[in-house]
Amino acid sequence: MTENSAKEADFGFRRVPLDEKQGMVDEVFHSVARRYDLMNDLMSGGLHRAWKSALVTAVNPPKGDRDFRLLDVAGGTGDIAFRVVEAGGAGTYATILDINAEMLAVGRERAEKRGLDYAVTFVEGNAEALPLPDRSYDAYTIAFGIRNVPRIEAALREAYRVLRPGGHFLCLEFSSVDVPALETIYDFYSFNVIPALGRAVAGDAESYRYLVESIRKFPKPQAFAAMISDAGFARVSYTPMTGGVVALHSGWRL
Repeated sequence: MTENSAKEADFGFRRVPLDEKQGMVDEVFHSVARRYDLMNDLMSGGLHRAWKSALVTAVNPPKGDRDFRLLDVAGGTGDIAFRVVEAGGAGTYATILDINAEMLAVGRERAEKRGLDYAVTFVEGNAEALPLPDRSYDAYTIAFGIRNVPRIEAALREAYRVLRPGGHFLCLEFSSVDVPALETIYDFYSFNVIPALGRAVAGDAESYRYLVESIRKFPKPQAFAAMISDAGFARVSYTPMTGGVVALHSGWRL
């Protein structure tokens, strides 16, 4: 790897200066924030709800009054955090951290409408340098967000830092389709239908083209699992779902 390439990052299928990627990603999510969850329903045929339910089940918040603290990163609209709070008992609280203020604004509005603002805190911050204390959370979740982080290794180290001993790291992310016939259909759908949906529903085809490309550039599940282990996590595993379209990655701070 050359010195120049070490200072670059993937932005979809393009190589861009590493220090510029975050701003470019921010602009994508600023553009799509108000239609983000609707587009998730349309793009996945509603399957994203089942995938997220599997993530919440893995978090397994306690039902009683025991204190349980969730950190949901890149979860600005609140989808995961709200589910966890509603699944847990009176002692379950969530912090939602997102680098994008527009996504957080959507989440705050939804928390108030659902009467969950008492249990959910919103923080604007960067996954690579969390403005949060060491060993302060029981679970860390990130759903469909890790691939947009310029320095994934830094984000994983930060996840390890803020988890308490016994804390659970869970990452839901698009993965590598492992069914040959499905892979062909999936590629056609991704590169032709999804950008067209983005143009029709969100008025933005290019942002959704980037999101599709970013999936293809994300590490294979075995490679990502190795990155989680390198960050210090133990008992690292992953579970493919829907023919490998997504994978749920797990690790523990022991």
